[in-house]
Amino acid sequence: MFPGMSQFDYQRSYRRNLPHIQPGGTTFFVTFRLDGSIPQSVIRQWNREREWLAQLAQKNANHYEEVKSEFERTWFKKFELILDGATEGPTWLSDDKVATIVAESLHYRHKKVYRLDGFTIMSNHVHMVVKPLPIGGSESVQSSDKTFRSDLRRDGIAYHSLARIMQSLKGYTAFKANEILGRNGEFWAHESYYHWIRDDTEWLRIMAYVMNNPLKAGYVERWQDWKWNYRRE
Repeated sequence: MFPGMSQFDYQRSYRRNLPHIQPGGTTFFVTFRLDGSIPQSVIRQWNREREWLAQLAQKNANHYEEVKSEFERTWFKKFELILDGATEGPTWLSDDKVATIVAESLHYRHKKVYRLDGFTIMSNHVHMVVKPLPIGGSESVQSSDKTFRSDLRRDGIAYHSLARIMQSLKGYTAFKANEILGRNGEFWAHESYYHWIRDDTEWLRIMAYVMNNPLKAGYVERWQDWKWNYRRE
């Protein structure tokens, strides 16, 4: 478990595709990282264990759920340790111009497709907490941009899809960052991590984790001093 998060429920996963089915009004903790920021040897091991889990699911569904929770908890911790202590791999987000593009893009979507509660931009990954909004709902600003629209519905209300939000966000920022860096090719890793936040207590724990990530990584002595931290008042 992470410091200050002893009761945190790690029902989570890194996935190539974020959910097209999501509970309406749900707040998400999302992590996305740079392509190549996790060594391929680690990714291969992770994939082997995922394949084993898939086989287990077909044999014993109840045991699968127990093992899956431990698998996700263990691997999230492994990935975070690698990312926070990166000694190899890309660190393009340490470029202020690139980090600015990401920060501005995160803010741009606030009140358009989600409520942005907070984020931190690290050298090779981003943590954010967002609540997708109903399309045209009371918390949302009407948007004519069809890129953001979704047919996701719950109780007759259409919500912006987290999967489409991330596709738009990662696509735009990758294009602009590559321009700045003078490079071509993949910028973000395909896999993203998401977790549904269940209640206010969990929200507070996750927000504390996000804000303290630069402190834990040794970048600053206080979370308030990290330039790329944002917490909604």
